[in-house]
Amino acid sequence: MIIEQIPLENGIAIGLKFEMHNAPLLVIRADKGFVMCGYLDTEIANKLGDVAAKVRGVNTLEDVLHSEVLDVTNHAKALGIKAGMKGHEALELMF
Repeated sequence: MIIEQIPLENGIAIGLKFEMHNAPLLVIRADKGFVMCGYLDTEIANKLGDVAAKVRGVNTLEDVLHSEVLDVTNHAKALGIKAGMKGHEALELMF
């Protein structure tokens, strides 16, 4: 497992990379929420009241930052996060 600090304009996020058997599980967490890879479920994050955005097809934390957000929870939408943003743009709104 790799845990690293990711400096962004509005704060420092924490990246987690966990090597699974066929692809890595990736999450980058900011103060109010997180951007996750396709392993995790937006619907469940929404039910739990999380601020979350999902990207897919990523293999590194850098990929998460530069990939397009495909899905967001209702709490993320309330912060102005929407599909089509880059992961780092969504994270900036989560501080």
